[in-house]
Amino acid sequence: MLSTNRESPPPAAGRAAMKKELPLQFKDHRHVWVFIELERDQVHPVSFELLGEGRKLADKLGVQLAGVVLGPPGEATWFAIAEAFAYGADLAYLVEAPLLADYRNEPFTKALTDLVTNYKPEILLLGATTLGRDLAGSVATTLLTGLTADCTELDVDADGSLAATRPTFGGSLLCTIYTLNCRPQMATVRPRVMAMPPRGNNKIGRVIQHKVSMIEEEIVTKVLGFLSDGQSATANLAYADVVVAGGLGLGAVENVKLMKKLARTIGADYGCSRPLVQKGWMPADRQIGQTGKTIRPKLYIAAGISGAIQHRVGVEGADLILAINTDPNAPIFDFAHLGVVTDAIRLLPSLTELFTHRLSPHSRDKLAN
Repeated sequence: MLSTNRESPPPAAGRAAMKKELPLQFKDHRHVWVFIELERDQVHPVSFELLGEGRKLADKLGVQLAGVVLGPPGEATWFAIAEAFAYGADLAYLVEAPLLADYRNEPFTKALTDLVTNYKPEILLLGATTLGRDLAGSVATTLLTGLTADCTELDVDADGSLAATRPTFGGSLLCTIYTLNCRPQMATVRPRVMAMPPRGNNKIGRVIQHKVSMIEEEIVTKVLGFLSDGQSATANLAYADVVVAGGLGLGAVENVKLMKKLARTIGADYGCSRPLVQKGWMPADRQIGQTGKTIRPKLYIAAGISGAIQHRVGVEGADLILAINTDPNAPIFDFAHLGVVTDAIRLLPSLTELFTHRLSPHSRDKLAN
């Protein structure tokens, strides 16, 4: 009999073992940047949420946190810089030009990519707003770097790489994505996913000004008018303090009115899970979850919603979650603070009646605020 000694195969290499050596041209990239979204003299709150998260990343890496402001000359642009410092930035980068008065992809992409090329950040974070999504994709493509969209968690691993976690496969799984061999490492985060950090009293610090190398005549897109969100009928669930939402447990389209009536009674906004949008019972702007809106209300009432991970990532930042479901094993009870095992169709009218008698108009307004 012939016997041979064969070595055991080496263990499968993990992500860290597979990491390639970072190209030399990227080794001088340092610091964490947050794009401060300024539009029509208003800073989007997601910018402050990202500064809070960026502060944690910068502290772990031992680097500085910078706010990046692109805007027209004027007080509003400098106010945005002051707010960046108030929410934790160590320094700010400013590109100030009249052609940045309104968001257009061409000049904003040019300004931000020029900044990155000149000052070399290691991490660049943007809000996953309409503006941020458009700008982030364009900048990442121009810089030939990676971009992880709609992240629910950000961290840095032992070797300093950005670990960006997001749901995938229709929201059924969470995956962590790394941009190992390109810089900057880019990620977008939707409004209300991260907690709002406390506002400090930091005075304006170091501001690095940079000029955009583009003139108006080179820009194809022209702004013909502006429609603000205040003139739109689109729901703004992300910033509602009290939200009532319904799912397939409502049973029929006519029962959606039960959820709406409760919301109206307690001064809340209302939404739904994805199946109700797919059935055409509710408009898409009312959908809550990974493919809809992320919310952080003080109170969230989920009526007839199973609570799959796609929905969970959109609501788990709520201060108090009350779940109503006939199935005691529904996933939503795993993360709800309070749960009622019953038929939402029966309980919603009872809750509405109870609140109608207990709440005065003044107290309803107080609850909503």
